[in-house]
Amino acid sequence: MHRRPVEPTEAGTRLLEHGGAILLRLAAARADVQRVAAGPPTRLALGTSPLSAGVARARFARARESLPPLEALLRVGTREEIAIAVATGALDAGVVDGIAAVNDPLRLPETGLPVAEFSEDELAVALPPRPSAARPSRAPRHARRRALIEAPGITAALADLAMLARADGFRPALRYEGQDVDGLLALVSAGQGLALLPRNIVSTGVALASPRLVHRTELLRGGGAAALVGITPP
Repeated sequence: MHRRPVEPTEAGTRLLEHGGAILLRLAAARADVQRVAAGPPTRLALGTSPLSAGVARARFARARESLPPLEALLRVGTREEIAIAVATGALDAGVVDGIAAVNDPLRLPETGLPVAEFSEDELAVALPPRPSAARPSRAPRHARRRALIEAPGITAALADLAMLARADGFRPALRYEGQDVDGLLALVSAGQGLALLPRNIVSTGVALASPRLVHRTELLRGGGAAALVGITPP
């Protein structure tokens, strides 16, 4: 440290940049050791990000049917919150989702936690309702130039989209900081902007033609009772 003024050296600044990731990996390692040393499971704690909540609820119910009575917890949070909670032992497993390039993993905190399962689905641009005759069957190649609602707690931040698509031009219509998917769709229906969402939940929209991105769902599994939780059909 420099004495006057008190501030880190250049080397110290570089170390601080890695500090958060180092502490997270240490917490994850501690939780992993505790899981191995633990006895029979006494709880089933599952986390999910908002768009994967339907998948998580179904798998959660199936796992509970296969287990003796346990303390049960289902938590909804951002994909980053869920990944960290699984890595540090606060949750047994997590179903998280997001936008990714084809066959690329989601961009999550560096926990060292492996992806147990994953699936990929088509994306669509959610549009306000309008006559079907005026609606194209696929999104234009330059749909990114249209104003999108930025909803990082549900889909992806526009800066992340630009990086994934390796292109700029994503313009924000507004920023939505909630995790309520119905609330986001209501904003789209009211003409406040477009949203990039999984095709299976978009009732009024068009498939994304370009850039080539997918909606990816991943299962992060810690241990114990979470071994019975999956995202693929039984």
